[in-house]
Formats: sequence, structure tokens, C-alpha cells
Amino acid sequence: MSKNPMEIIKSGQAMVGIELGSTRIKAVLIDDEKAPVAAGGYGWENSLVDGIWTYSMDEVETGLREAYRDLKRDVKDKYGVELKAVKAMGISAMMHGYLVFDKEDRLLVPFRTWRNNITGQASEELTELFHYPIPQRWSMAHLYQAMLNKEEHIPEIGILTTLSGYVHWKLTGRKVVGAGEASGMFSLDSKTLQFRGDLVEKFDRKAQEFNTGWKLLDILPEVLTAGEEAGTLTEAGALWLDPTGDLEPGAPLCPPEGDAGTGMVATNSITKRTGNVSAGTSTFAMIVLEEDLKDVHHEIDLVTTPDGSPVAMAHSNNCTSDFNAWVSVLADGARLMGAGFDTDTLYEKMMNKALEGAPDCGGLLSIGYLSGEHITGFTEGRPLFVRNPDSRFSLENFLRANLYSSICALKTGVDILTEREGVQVDEIRGHGGFFKTPVVGQRIMAAALNTPVSQLETAGEGGAWGIALLAAFMAEKKTGESLSEYLDKVFAGSMGTALKPDPEDVKGFNAYFERYHKGLAVERAAVESL
Repeated sequence: MSKNPMEIIKSGQAMVGIELGSTRIKAVLIDDEKAPVAAGGYGWENSLVDGIWTYSMDEVETGLREAYRDLKRDVKDKYGVELKAVKAMGISAMMHGYLVFDKEDRLLVPFRTWRNNITGQASEELTELFHYPIPQRWSMAHLYQAMLNKEEHIPEIGILTTLSGYVHWKLTGRKVVGAGEASGMFSLDSKTLQFRGDLVEKFDRKAQEFNTGWKLLDILPEVLTAGEEAGTLTEAGALWLDPTGDLEPGAPLCPPEGDAGTGMVATNSITKRTGNVSAGTSTFAMIVLEEDLKDVHHEIDLVTTPDGSPVAMAHSNNCTSDFNAWVSVLADGARLMGAGFDTDTLYEKMMNKALEGAPDCGGLLSIGYLSGEHITGFTEGRPLFVRNPDSRFSLENFLRANLYSSICALKTGVDILTEREGVQVDEIRGHGGFFKTPVVGQRIMAAALNTPVSQLETAGEGGAWGIALLAAFMAEKKTGESLSEYLDKVFAGSMGTALKPDPEDVKGFNAYFERYHKGLAVERAAVESL
């Protein structure tokens, strides 16, 4: 941390990163040493409206303003100064999804998030057409599914973007996305780092059958790579974010990125044979590839780092939501008996208690599918907990089973890479709420993936810090300096020692994993019957 954060802030040399996550919008301020010096946040939840998981644009605006206001309050409380000018900014958000506006910039349909598993037909047809995986979450799958459904808004589309692209557009007036974010919309050319021309042509030929009235590149945002300037904060954009008028316009913004890209940056996992896992409401593993995969796998996304290196991504829609729900119920019971505690203490005790459980969870089974799970073939979810009469039903086994369940779908995807494709990864770097309690998340993830797992002290800052680092790279990079070289300087000496897998934990997780996959038949019956 800088010796004098107050002076850095007063002189307008601090930098802001904002990420719109699935349950929290977080704003982080970093100093000249790239250390977080202040933070603000706003909690929110997606809504299921007419069968679609969504956030309203009013919620987006309110949440951003509240998170930024909370950041300003933190700055004032810690340093006694007002946050007015910043050196650079960056916006990150949940990847993928479907946000479409007409030529007058009017929203055509409610925002369709990554969580919607409603594009199965489109995903299959495009994957076959391109011989390249187009997962259900991708913007292109949502667009093509809307075309297949003959939705009325299709001919009116003027721009198709993502949540980070939308917020960036509101702040700068520019309709752009970063390379990592773009690669979750449509496939990128590895040489030009633009949308693949051969696949664009195939799509446009197919689209002629639907009389769309546009060509694909007419409605996709401009693609920029890490280090490029992506516009400046306009007067209207500054007032949109900070209606008090305190925030001064003019700060440059880096290309907006998805949470996968900022997670890679926040863990310095952008070079070959490195990988990271983000685990919270959803979870995904990102592994930077040495060479192309041999086969097409519908379970695996092929995306890029923010500077364009190829990445294999295994993404699970469900992670800790069901575990959080159970902890909340247990907390209600404790409060009923007069116990008093704060949330952080509760989670720390519950997470550590889980490590006291049997390595195989004593025969218990949890499947925490709050929503569908594409990796295992579910379009809907029904969270369930099952035990046999002879299972060892205890608090520690129950908690451990729910934590194991949080990452079983993820492991299903990662196993495709490591076992079927022979992808090598030396170390996984963890970040997100799953890793907040020291050691616990690392130990369980190491057992699941049978790979050493490390964690940064700053990992809890997550993507908001990651996009702030990308803003800093844009503002400070030297001629010819790569993103990897810049991050190596930022992270020098700060990476914790990787926790190696415990053999007994690995054996226990594998036993649970086998039980989990057998139990998917029960989950399928629950979806059909309830």
C-alpha cells in the first residue's frame, strides 16, 4: 500500500474498478502500488420473471450508484477526503447473456443472464454449424434462439452487448467490449483478436433464412484488447454514476471485461499452464492452453484472456447458493435459542466445522441445483439433500457434503480437460467467496481437482480489483510491455504457497463424486415430478 493514500486520492491518481457480480456489485479504489485502499458494495439478486433470470436496468443503475456512493463513504471515513477525480476506471460484470437495444438505444427485451438454460437448440445447431462450441450462456446462442423462436424484436436490433459493455457504454458513449468478454459472445480469431470472419459469414448465410435485416458485425460491439484506451468518462456518464456531481469527467476507461477475464487478472493466471477457479454463486475454472483442444466438447467454453491467449473454461451455474441457504437456516435456529453472532464469524465456524467431517461425507449427498446445470444436462434445478438410513448424519458431514456438492459440476468439466484432452496445469489459483475462510476452500478444491491450489490475500477483492488492475495497465504500461510482464511486477512476492492435495481428501472426494453422479437420477426425477 502507498505510504500516503490520502495524497494519492486527493491528487486524482487513484484508480477505480467496478464489477457487477451475481449477488454483489463491488467498487474498489487502488493506489499507485495497486493495493486496494477503499471499497464499496451493494447487494442484489437476480429475479425469475416469466421464466427468465434477469436484472432490470433500473436495478443496474441503482446498484452501481449505491456501490459507488458506498466507496465514496469509505474514502471519506478512512482518509477524510472526497473522491472526485481518478486516474483511470474499468467496468467488469457477469459474462455472456443477452442485452439488445434498437437503433434509438431502447431496450428491446429484459436482460437475459448467463443463468438461463433456454438456448439448447441454438447451442446445438450453432456448434454443429461452426464445428466450434457455442455454449448456452453465450450471447450468440441467445440471439440465435430468439431467431428460432421468431421473436418480434429480432429485426429491430441495433446493438447486442453484455452487461459490462452496457455500463461502459453509459459511462463513455462507446459500444465496445474487451477481448475476453467478446470471446464469450462469439468466437475470436486468435491472430487478429476480432470476431472470426469465417464463422461470421456462416452465421450471416444462416440468418438470411430469418430476414433479420442486419448482418452480424452490424450489431456486435467493437473488440479491444487489454492496454487499449476504450474511451473517457463523459459528463453524462459521471452524473449517471455519481448524481451528486462530485465525480469529475475525463478519466480514461480500459476495455470492459467479463468476470472470467478479471478473475484471471486478479490471480495472475494468464500464462500457459496456469489456471484459476472463481467460486461463489456460480463457479468456473479457467485454464490457459498450450495448444488447441482435439475435440469439441459442449461442456467446455473456448475463450481468451483479456490480452487474447486461448483459454478453456469449465463453467457451472451452481456453486454456493444452496450451502448459503442451509447456513442461513442453521443461523435462524441458533438465533431462536438466543445466540448472537455476525455473518463472517458464522461462516468461518461453519466452514471450519466442515473439515471435521469424514472425507467421503459419511454417505450423505447434496445436489445444490438452484438453477439448471448444462455440464450435467439439466435445464432446471431442484436443490435436494439425500441420505441412507446408515449414513453418518452429523453437522460436520452435512456441511462438508454441501461444500463438495458446490464444485462437483465444475469437476465434471475440468475432468474432460485433464483426463480426455490431457491438458496440463501446474497450479490452480482460487478466488471468490468459497475461498474466503482460510485453508478450507483451498483444501476442498485441491481434493476435487487433485491439483495444488494457492490463494492471494487480495483474492477476496475478486474481479473489481482485477478490472482496476486492467485500468492501471492501460494507464501505466510501458511501450512493448505485455500484460503478463506488468502483472508479474504487481504480484511479485505476494502469491501464497500452494496447498497440495491431501491423499485422504482426494480419495474421499472421489467417493463422493461417484455418489453424486449416481444421484443425478434422483435430481432428474425431482425436476420432472416437482
